[in-house]
Amino acid sequence: MRVVIAMMKHETNTFSPVPTPIERFARGFPLPPRGKDAYNAFKGTGSAMAAFIDLAEREGWDIATPIAAQASPSAPVQDAAYKEMTDAICDAVAEGCDAIMLDLHGAMVTESREDGEGALLVRIREIAPDVPIAVALDMHTNLYPEIVDNVTTLAGFTTYPHIDNYETGMRAGEALIKKIKGEANPVMAWGNRPMLPHVMRQGTGDFPNKQLQERVLDMESKGEAMAATLFTGFPHADIRNAGLSVCIVTDGDMAKAEALRDELLDSAWKDREAWVYQIEPLEESMARAKKIDDGPVVLLDHYDNSASGGTQDTTTVLAAILEAGLEDVAVFAICDPEAVQSLIETGVGNEVTLPIGGKMDMPSIGKTGQPVTVTGTVKLISDGLYKNLGPASPGVLMDMGPTAVLDTGKVEIVVISRQQEPNDKNCFLSLGIDPARKKYLMLKSRIHYRAGYGDIATEIIECAGTGVCTSDYDQLTFENVRRPIYPLDLINDPNEGS
Repeated sequence: MRVVIAMMKHETNTFSPVPTPIERFARGFPLPPRGKDAYNAFKGTGSAMAAFIDLAEREGWDIATPIAAQASPSAPVQDAAYKEMTDAICDAVAEGCDAIMLDLHGAMVTESREDGEGALLVRIREIAPDVPIAVALDMHTNLYPEIVDNVTTLAGFTTYPHIDNYETGMRAGEALIKKIKGEANPVMAWGNRPMLPHVMRQGTGDFPNKQLQERVLDMESKGEAMAATLFTGFPHADIRNAGLSVCIVTDGDMAKAEALRDELLDSAWKDREAWVYQIEPLEESMARAKKIDDGPVVLLDHYDNSASGGTQDTTTVLAAILEAGLEDVAVFAICDPEAVQSLIETGVGNEVTLPIGGKMDMPSIGKTGQPVTVTGTVKLISDGLYKNLGPASPGVLMDMGPTAVLDTGKVEIVVISRQQEPNDKNCFLSLGIDPARKKYLMLKSRIHYRAGYGDIATEIIECAGTGVCTSDYDQLTFENVRRPIYPLDLINDPNEGS
């Protein structure tokens, strides 16, 4: 048997000004790795692609890995990049295969398409109408019928922060293998509700998603479903199907799949008010921070999270930290390639005064970039490559691009050339900063920081800064999402959504 295993992952923030060319899908490579390079890049890691590889090798199948492309969230994917990635996958399928396993995201928007994954799967079905397909998806999938209608089975993450990527690949892949061996007949039922849960209320350590995901796993452990997934959706995509959805896979029992689907959807809708985020003014956040004695205290700059498409160069929260005079602070990170080059030219050990951040305007929210001028000593220069320690994506290579650490004496600021989510301690440790020994950690993150820092943080202060990942929906103009939808519209009947 020959199986095609590939990765194409991007969570698209349609409000983001950060461009998404093909180069953004490569980490440690000039372009996304292909063939043996793709296999080597993800074999043995905590990714769904690694799970697919392990399953195929367990079964003794021949493996083709045409491409492994993964980009940090940003603006809609450029059509040329999308064509290059999908051509690579479809060409491998056209060469002939007996199974297909795809590590996708589920929230990819391109310059021409609302549903990049669905369009890929439609194209694959035109080439290979009967070949069984398994797909692993992110919890933030914005689910479209073209995805469900063209796969044999699928599964999505049940954790946020996402620490079950590998396990999700195993769930999707094992169901596919049972289908191929004639041991099961997967059928799927899916649906959605007219609701846009705030990302800051989607963590699986919190009500209501904690309880919902526990029920998802309960369905699988009790044998009620082969795979069950509640997708919280990604609300920073102004597309029709953005929002919460459910997909249930059962062994030939469509009525059961529909009943389990409706149970989860009804539970999510019943608690819809709990999915709405309450914002604290930044001045109050800083005042609270100054009163805390024991660290590390996480100062969460959640309006500018690169893992949700932020520019990672806004300076509102950093400026507030500097103005408040907070000491023993480590900041991850300000993305400013121009400043990095200036710091490299200055050299380690030398002092410099320069503006950092604020290089990108954000027209979708009516904001212009606001740099902050900082004086400090260049402490370290790095190529920006490191591997995650885990539990989030252990072993996966991360790429910050050329990186420098600027030390003001009170605040150590990591300045990077490529957006990178701080979901792992190694983003600091690789630069000689021990986050556990800091009083304050300013992190441009939303929920993923919990994977790397939840075990050391004494307190979390959520700071309302500036950015296209704003938790204030009033700052965003939604033109394409289906309406009415909660909480943009205060509806009480889920059937009101069109």
